[in-house]
Amino acid sequence: MATVVFYEKPGCVSNQRQKAMLLAAGHQVIAKNLLSEAWRAERLRAFFGSLPVQNWFNYSAPAIKIGQIRPEVLDEERALDLMLENPLLIRRPLLQVGEEKRVGFDPLILDEWIGLTEQTAADLESCPKTLAQASCGHG
Repeated sequence: MATVVFYEKPGCVSNQRQKAMLLAAGHQVIAKNLLSEAWRAERLRAFFGSLPVQNWFNYSAPAIKIGQIRPEVLDEERALDLMLENPLLIRRPLLQVGEEKRVGFDPLILDEWIGLTEQTAADLESCPKTLAQASCGHG
């Protein structure tokens, strides 16, 4: 099985479920704090591959939910600048296995890439909390 470097927001309920699925599939998970990581634009960019810029973002981030930031109108450079300023904007999790890097937790894609024993149609990326509810901590 794979060793997965898993960049997460500590305390995030969705990230906890995602890590549990990886562990259940027999993978080793090395969890890292996405919010305190020393990101540089080129390193962060590598996780997004050929995805359109709007797919790089965490749509549960408060700045996006309230319309302060509109990912669909951003170019790569501005998107990366915003993410470096505010890591809450980065879609989670960021995943690395060996030299290959990916973003997001789509069970079907992960099963093809490294294998998952449990698959679900449930949304495993969006935060189940609303803006009115207490945050998971760290913003």
